[in-house]
Amino acid sequence: MTTTAQRLLDSSAQLSYDPAVEVDWETPLDPADHGASPEWSTLYGTRYWQELSEEQRVELTRQESACVASTGIWFELILQQMMIRDIYAMDRTSAEFQWSLTEIADECRHSIMFARGAEKLNAPAYLPRRAVMELGRIFKTLAWGETAYAAILVAEEVLDVMQRDWMRDERVAPFVRTINNIHVVEESRHMRFARDEVLQRMAGVGGFRRHTSAVSIAAAAYFIVTSMVSDEVYAQAGLDVERAKREASANEHHHALLRSSCRGLMEFLDRAGLLTPPARLIYAAAHLI
Repeated sequence: MTTTAQRLLDSSAQLSYDPAVEVDWETPLDPADHGASPEWSTLYGTRYWQELSEEQRVELTRQESACVASTGIWFELILQQMMIRDIYAMDRTSAEFQWSLTEIADECRHSIMFARGAEKLNAPAYLPRRAVMELGRIFKTLAWGETAYAAILVAEEVLDVMQRDWMRDERVAPFVRTINNIHVVEESRHMRFARDEVLQRMAGVGGFRRHTSAVSIAAAAYFIVTSMVSDEVYAQAGLDVERAKREASANEHHHALLRSSCRGLMEFLDRAGLLTPPARLIYAAAHLI
């Protein structure tokens, strides 16, 4: 792990971004610019999507993008608290300790960047449902070891795939594309560290702990993914909320995108011994497998 942590520290020193400088916060938002690739909209491919005007589609992708960013902030706050707790008594001179602080600093900048991005998209302060917020409080307090790092990996892997599409899409607002590029580059290091931590901490664990961790990680994944686009998004975009919810919940196109984005993640969890039958059922319920 020391070698990996040192390599990531070196990479961070060579390629990191300051969103306050790198992102164009001043240029006004073009009315024609989407907030995300339309194909990633929860309604893309549905009958309702076909009925929407281009202006409504643009507004919907903006609100969805802002909600994804707000969900990212929520989980990054959880991530930071878990990591700080994990390194509390760690050797301060170690590369692992210094890398962990570097990752926490990255996440702080990302959260500010996402908050400013959501504001520029003219979105409200989206939060997960109250019950999910409270479950998050419990999770950040109790999660440790492979459970904490695999949950980090789940959240970042799903975001990584969709943001790689958004950052290359010229239909998406330029400042959103820059935000996505920054997040993809810097999170690639975080995901590498999380994968190594999971494998290291799973080495030699017993059956009970493996099954308990697998279900806990899957449950975290379920609530993260199902919180990415809240019902309030549809109201904010001026849509019929109940109809939008019905069509989004049955949207096989969007479900297929989620499954595709998680293929590599599921292979990794399986290799780590964390894709147990009960966990598979939870991932399937979230359309991740």
